Amino acid sequence: MPKTEIRVGGLGGQGVILCGMIIGKAASIYDGQHATLIQGFGPEARGSACSAQVMVSDEPIGYPYIKQPDMLVLMSQDAATQFAPQMKPDGLLLYERELVAKLPPLPAGTRALGIPATRFAEELGRRLVLNIVMVGFFAGVSELIAYGSVEKAVLDSVPKGTQDLNLRALRRGYDFGRELIAKQN
Repeated sequence: MPKTEIRVGGLGGQGVILCGMIIGKAASIYDGQHATLIQGFGPEARGSACSAQVMVSDEPIGYPYIKQPDMLVLMSQDAATQFAPQMKPDGLLLYERELVAKLPPLPAGTRALGIPATRFAEELGRRLVLNIVMVGFFAGVSELIAYGSVEKAVLDSVPKGTQDLNLRALRRGYDFGRELIAKQN
């Protein structure tokens, strides 16, 4: 697999960094690939702009900074406005469709897929797991990392006592993504 550049964007407090960490951990520790992670925050922390840059490759990665993402995972309108125009043509954009009201013009061939991740998280009982729903959606749509690897990374990354809830959130996002792909084929 060639190097894949992924950016996760949203607001502080949405679990953007954890989302990126889980993707990178799943790829590098449990899927036998190489991965890097760089995180960025706005000056205010909670509620301000936040992003994670993840790179995944079969080969060692010499330069960890994202130039033009192949994939975007967006959890806020501000993140969509800021990051969507930077995508590579023919990229994959995944977004929280109830928090991203309008996508800006996208590069040619971009595939944009939305999920009501916040609503799914609320139905599961905790709005805070919207990031795990998004990780599941990412895994289901991109097929970049094996589901079992993502599941192990979630279990290794979430607080004790929340594993069952987080696994249900992961599965909800994954199943939604697989169903969406099946409808398109």
